Amino acid sequence: MAGVVSLRVRRFGVADAGVTGKGRWAVRLRAGQAVLVVGMARSGVAAAQLLLRHGCRVTVNDLRTEPEDPAAAAELQALGARLVLGGHPLELLDEPPDFIVKNPGIPYRVPLLTEALRRGIPVYTEIEVASWLAQAPILAITGSNGKTTTTSLTAEILAAAGLQPVVAGNIGRALCAVVETVTSHQWLVLEVSSFQLMGVETFHPHVAALLNLYPAHLDYHGSFAAYAAAKARLFRKMGPEDTAVLNGDQEVVRNLAAGLGARVWWFSRRGPVEQGAFVRGDGLWLRTPAGEQMVLPVRALALPGVHNVENALAALALAAAAGAPPAVAAEVLARFRGVEHRLEFVGRWAGVSYFNDSKSTNPTAALQALQAFPGPLVWIAGGLDRGDDFAPLVPALRDRVKAAVLLGQTAERLAEVCHSAGVARVAQAGSLGEAVWQAARWATAGDVVLLSPACASWDMFPSFEERGRLFKEAVARLGAGRTPE
Repeated sequence: MAGVVSLRVRRFGVADAGVTGKGRWAVRLRAGQAVLVVGMARSGVAAAQLLLRHGCRVTVNDLRTEPEDPAAAAELQALGARLVLGGHPLELLDEPPDFIVKNPGIPYRVPLLTEALRRGIPVYTEIEVASWLAQAPILAITGSNGKTTTTSLTAEILAAAGLQPVVAGNIGRALCAVVETVTSHQWLVLEVSSFQLMGVETFHPHVAALLNLYPAHLDYHGSFAAYAAAKARLFRKMGPEDTAVLNGDQEVVRNLAAGLGARVWWFSRRGPVEQGAFVRGDGLWLRTPAGEQMVLPVRALALPGVHNVENALAALALAAAAGAPPAVAAEVLARFRGVEHRLEFVGRWAGVSYFNDSKSTNPTAALQALQAFPGPLVWIAGGLDRGDDFAPLVPALRDRVKAAVLLGQTAERLAEVCHSAGVARVAQAGSLGEAVWQAARWATAGDVVLLSPACASWDMFPSFEERGRLFKEAVARLGAGRTPE
C-alpha cells in the first residue's frame, strides 16, 4: 500500500471529499423539478422511473446511439421522459436542470459533468436520490474487498432473525427500484461502492461498515487518497445514535474513527476490541454494551479462507448493531457457503476441483482467493489493465501455483509476475473456454483450478458475472466430455 492516508474529517462528515457541486441541494423530490439522468444502465433507468413517478421532468442521456435495453427506453418515453442518445452534449445544460443523477461508472471528467459542477449544478448518484424517500433504516457496507459476501451474509442473519431485510445497491436491484416498497419495520441492506458514494450529500445509514481499504479504481479516482475519501463519505451524516463498524486491523481505517459522529464498533482477527466482533483463541466473540460472549468456533465457519473470517466478523458486528441475536448469527455463519462468483465451487472432474472467483477484480481479492487453498493450484487470471501492481501476488504464486493460464490485456504483465515467482508452466489463452481446456490439461487429481482474475472484466466481457457464467459453462462442457469453446 502507498503508505497511510490521513483523512481530514469533521463531526458528521468528511470535509472536501465530494463532487456534488456548490449549488442547490435537492434534499427532497418535488413535482415539476427538471432532472437530467446521465447513463441508461440499471441504476439510471431505475432513477428515471422513480423521478417520473414523482412528477419530475426527466431527460435521460446516454453515450450509446442505441439503448442497451430498448424495452426500458420505450417505457421511459411512454412515461414522459425525453431521451438524448449518442453523446453527452453541453447543450443539455442550456436550461439548467435542478440536479443531475449520473451512473456511478461514468467519470466526473466527462465534459458535461465538469461543466455542470462548474455552474453549481448538483451531481448525485442514484443511492442519494433514493435515500430521500427511505422509510426503512439503512445498513450500508463498503470496502475494497468482501462487500458482496459481507452484505449477503449480513442480510441472511437479519432474515433469520425476522428483521425482513431488502438487499439493494451495488448488488442485485438498484435502490431506486425498491426504496418505496420497504417499510419502517424492515431494513434496507446496501452494498455501496466508492463510485456511488462520491455522489452523496444527505445519504444517512443507521449502521454502516468500512471493511478495508486497498488501492483500487485509481484510474477513476486519480489517487488512493481520493479513493479513501470517497469511501469515507459513507459516514458523513451519521450521528451518535448510529453505529459505524470499522476494521480494527488496518491503520488507514482506524485513523478514520476519531472524526466520526457515530459510535464506533470494531472487528478484528488480532484480538479483543472495546465494542464489536473479534477472534480470541479459536472463537468468534462479540462484545456489546449488553456483555461479551463467544458466538461460534472459527472452525465452524462454512466459508473458507482467512479473509472470510474477517467478513464473518464484520457481518456479526453489523447484524448485532441492527438487533439480530448472536445465536441466530451463529447458525447462519455455520451454514452460509458464499455467493455466486466469489470462491464458488463449480464442480469436480477427474479428481480436479473447479472454483469460480470471477468477482476477484483486483490483486488483493485474488491474493485472498489464492491463500484460501493450500495448493497445488492451476490459476486462470487476467483482464482489463488498470495499471495495478501484481507484485504482492508473488509469494502466494510461489507457494501454491503450479501453472497459470492468462487472459486479456494484463496477460503479458501477469506472465512476468508468474515467471518471477517460479511458476513452472505459464500460457496465454485467447478465450475463457481455451483457458479452461488448458488448465484441465495441466491439472491432476487433487489439484484446484481457480478462476480468480485479479482484474476487471471489461476488456473481454460486459461484467464479472458474465465472465463467471462463461467459466461455469466451460467447466460443465469439460465435465460432459466436450471441448470448451
